[in-house]
Amino acid sequence: MFNGVGYLLRGIGWTARNPARWLFGLIPALIVLAVYAAGLVTLAFYLDDLAGRVTPFADGWSDAARTSARVVAGIAIYGAAVFLAVLTFTAVTLLVGDPFYEAIAVRVEESQGGAPPEPDVPLPVQIGRAVKDALILGLVALLFAVVFFAAGFLPVVGQTVVPVIAALVSGYYLAGELTSIALERRGLPRKERFARLKANRALAVGFGAATFAVFLVPLGAVFAMPGAVAGATLLARERLVDDPAVTGGDLGVANRN
Repeated sequence: MFNGVGYLLRGIGWTARNPARWLFGLIPALIVLAVYAAGLVTLAFYLDDLAGRVTPFADGWSDAARTSARVVAGIAIYGAAVFLAVLTFTAVTLLVGDPFYEAIAVRVEESQGGAPPEPDVPLPVQIGRAVKDALILGLVALLFAVVFFAAGFLPVVGQTVVPVIAALVSGYYLAGELTSIALERRGLPRKERFARLKANRALAVGFGAATFAVFLVPLGAVFAMPGAVAGATLLARERLVDDPAVTGGDLGVANRN
């Protein structure tokens, strides 16, 4: 898992050495952040009412017990919303900023020896695949958010173990989204991409969980997004691609650790 964290640090280091590319990558992230922030602020405004609506069973309880139940419900609701936002933020940002992050990924590849040629796929097909993948990820994220929301009501475990599991699960899918740029360029469909992640699960979870933690920091998702894309490109190039026919010769393995 620690090797995965190293790829995030390498990606951030790459953007630090290429500040123009880092600034370039902030544009789509800022746009999506504004939309997500508005949604989370609105949710916070109505959180008390929502917590009351999902805990009608506590209406007849004592004031202390009822307040405790609704505080736990509020934490669970907002925690599930943040989990869903962090997981889908990457997919939506990559969808909105595809030309931006594709350019960053290509520059990273070129700095490591060369990028594979762009796949001969019409642009409408590429957009359709990206939208489909984003919708699928959104449904998966929603499913997990519901599960983690329910688990958040468990005493102690819901406030300790569940957030850790949520971070690990979110990290795995974040890694899948972030490495998709480099892997799609090599002609790998979504099922094959996740098959390769599964074969390197600890590495993917380490990279993704570290990214998830950084994204939880205020504005971390914006400032770290270009570095996360760069790190994911290095990870995909060096560890997830091991077929010379897919990489285009030795391009994908030139810097394998």
